[in-house]
Amino acid sequence: MKSRFRPLLILLVLTFSVFACTLPLATPQSSGDQVATVVAATLQALTPTTPAGVSSTSTPDRMLPHSLYFLNNDGAGIAQVYRLEVDGETLRQITFEPSAVSAYDVSSVNGRVAYVANNQLLLIDANGADRRMLVDGGPVDVNNPFLSSVNEPAFSPDGGTIAYWYKGLNLYAVSTGENNLVLENTVIDPISGAPVPRELYFPQKYSPDGSKLLITVAIPNSDGISAGIYYPATDSLVRLTGGEGARLCCGEQAWSPDGSALFDANASLGFLSPGLWRVDAASGNVTTLLPSEAGGGNYNFADEPYLAPDGQLYFFFAAAPAPDGFADNAPLQMVRSAADGVTGRTVLRPETFETLNEALWAPDASFVITAKAPSDTVYAGGVIELYYTDGTKSMLPLVPFGQQLKWGP
Repeated sequence: MKSRFRPLLILLVLTFSVFACTLPLATPQSSGDQVATVVAATLQALTPTTPAGVSSTSTPDRMLPHSLYFLNNDGAGIAQVYRLEVDGETLRQITFEPSAVSAYDVSSVNGRVAYVANNQLLLIDANGADRRMLVDGGPVDVNNPFLSSVNEPAFSPDGGTIAYWYKGLNLYAVSTGENNLVLENTVIDPISGAPVPRELYFPQKYSPDGSKLLITVAIPNSDGISAGIYYPATDSLVRLTGGEGARLCCGEQAWSPDGSALFDANASLGFLSPGLWRVDAASGNVTTLLPSEAGGGNYNFADEPYLAPDGQLYFFFAAAPAPDGFADNAPLQMVRSAADGVTGRTVLRPETFETLNEALWAPDASFVITAKAPSDTVYAGGVIELYYTDGTKSMLPLVPFGQQLKWGP
C-alpha cells in the first residue's frame, strides 16, 4: 500500500488525532464526516459534474465483465456512488444523499449497495430504490469518535451479511436485521477508568468463499496498525506474525482464489516499508516474497498484487532508489510472475505508474482498471483507465475521475 491516504487510513489518522487532542473543537464533526469531507473536496476539485447517462456506438456492447462502481461528485459537489455499466460508457448515479458518501460496498449477488453517509449505514437496491437505514450512529462524540463512528461496510460473498465498523466489528444479517458486535473495541483503561481504546477493528474484505474476513487491527496513539483474519463460524481472530518489515494494513491485501492466502504489497518508503508479502490465512504466518531492500541502493516497490486463477501473480513493481530515505512515486510497471513474485517476472507494458492510487484487476487478469492521480498531491482516486495485460493493446480511458473502485455483479 502506498502512503497516499486511503479513506480508512485517513479515518485512522483523524480518529487518533481527535482522541489525542484535549482542546475543545469549535465545530464538532465525526471522523466519518471528516473522511467524507476529504473525499468530496478531492473529487470536487478535480472533476466536473458527471452525467447520469452516456450513450455511444463506439465501443462493444460488453467491454467489462461486470459493472464498475466508484465514488464521484454529483452536481452539488457531494460524493455519491456511481456505476459504469458493462458497455464501458453508460454511467449512472446510484445514491442521492444530502451528505457525502464516505465508504460503500456492493453485493456481487444482486448489486445491492451498502454505504455510509451522515454516520448511518444505509442499504439500497441495485437501481437505487428501496433505501433503508440499517444503523444510525447518531451524533458523533468528537472526544470519543472510536465509539460512535459508523464506517467500512463489507458484503459477504453470498450477500447475506454486511460487516461494518461501529464500536468494533459488527455483522449485520440482511434478511433478519439481526446485528452482532463480534469484536468490541477495548475502551476502558483498567487503572484510570477512562475510555481509552486498546484496539480498533475495521472490516475490509471477505475471502472468496466467505469463511474468513480480513480486518484491520489498530492500536491508537501508536504505530500499531496491522491486519487480522476473523473466522465468523468460530468467532476467532488470527493475528499475523512474521514478515520482517511488513506492516500489513488498511485493506490493500488480495485474497488468493481459494482463500488460503493473502498477498500484500507496498510501494512507498516512509510511513510503511516497501515490499511484497504472502500471508497464510490459517496460521497468520507472513512470508516475505520481496524484501524492502533490493540491493545496490535500490528498494523493491510493489503495489496492488493479484493472484489470478491461472496461478500467476500480477502486480505493479519497480526496483528504484530512494536517496533521501523517502519515496512515494516509484516508476512502477505492470508485471507478471509466478506466485513467489520473482520467478519468471516479466514486464507486461511499457507505461510507468508513478501516481497510482488504486487498481482493480479483471477476474481473469486480462486487464486492470487504474485510478492514477493527476499529481502527487492527490492522495485518493484519479483518472480511471483500462490497461490490458496484453501490451500490444492500447489503453482505454473510462471516467475522468473516481475512487474506491469495486466490481458489481
